[in-house]
Amino acid sequence: MNIRRAQEQDIPGIMELLVQVCMVHHAIRPDLFNGPATKYTVDELRAIIGNEKTPVFVCVDEAGRVLGHSFCIFQQRIGHNILTDVKTLYIDDLCVDEKQRGKGVGKALYDHVLMFAQENGCYNVTLNVWAGNDSALKFYQHQGLNIQKYGMEVIL
Repeated sequence: MNIRRAQEQDIPGIMELLVQVCMVHHAIRPDLFNGPATKYTVDELRAIIGNEKTPVFVCVDEAGRVLGHSFCIFQQRIGHNILTDVKTLYIDDLCVDEKQRGKGVGKALYDHVLMFAQENGCYNVTLNVWAGNDSALKFYQHQGLNIQKYGMEVIL
């Protein structure tokens, strides 16, 4: 198992995982998420991988097969009226292939992201978990994450 920055050759494997992510969200909120689908097109994914502000990491096996990915985004609001200038690494998506779950891939990816954030001078790492995604919530709580804020809605 090796964790590294995503490369163009990883795009097909990442796209397969993006469908899995979509289907998790579709199962929880079919009113909001179409399924099966992907969040990005191949061209959009290529641009994201090539952008230093949006690092993407993959966990691959010896054959180069993508076992999991983590999409990250650097965030910093400098000179904001009420927010401090801290640099944050936001995890936009962390997915482990459903056949690889429970084998340490997610923890390895998350630990890699933490190390990367520290090396890049980040104050914190943040992410969102959809209500109903109980396995993800338990995973992140087990990694030591705490609730930062709540998002709420009313359906009209």
